[in-house]
Amino acid sequence: MNQSKNKRARMKKQAGFTLIELVIVVVILGFLAVSAIPKFIDLTEQAKKANIEGMAGGFATGVSLARAQWEAEARPHDADDNNFVDYDGTTVYLTVKAANVRPGYILGTSVLSTVDNVECLQVWNAILQQPPSASESDLAVDSSVDFFVSKDSNNLCHYYLKASLDIDADDSSKYDNPENSTTIGNSFTYEPSNSEVIVYVKDQT
Repeated sequence: MNQSKNKRARMKKQAGFTLIELVIVVVILGFLAVSAIPKFIDLTEQAKKANIEGMAGGFATGVSLARAQWEAEARPHDADDNNFVDYDGTTVYLTVKAANVRPGYILGTSVLSTVDNVECLQVWNAILQQPPSASESDLAVDSSVDFFVSKDSNNLCHYYLKASLDIDADDSSKYDNPENSTTIGNSFTYEPSNSEVIVYVKDQT
């Protein structure tokens, strides 16, 4: 008889949570989620900022290294006076001296001699050792392309982190085209006439 009573007592002790206890747990989890989400969003934006700054730094270093190699090899050029250098196994063509243009800065992998002909995507793929995927047309949200590349009327190359762009208001499957803006998304620009690289981070306020 005593054994039976002990068994029933143990079963009572093993009972689960009451409804009130479950509600309290859910409420606590809700409070934690509400306080954690803003911090998570902030960390995401910080990661996007660090991404574009890191890419811009690596890009600027690559541009400088290509020019340094060209200088070290006594400024090689072809029969048509197009400056070039074999940069890490890839022949890249560089600017030639002209009005407001300094020589020796990468224009692309095609035979180019003026900043008017700069090929921004070629520069991206040639100057970075293992470049993230980039495109001049792909703005799809679900694609594997990480960066959007464009050139403006002043022959300035723009490199945008796609994940930092706004979603297109008319088509949620793609990002809005930044149209060479420096206030939309996180980006950096490359000026081939003087090698200037400038980072732009979207204002979060």
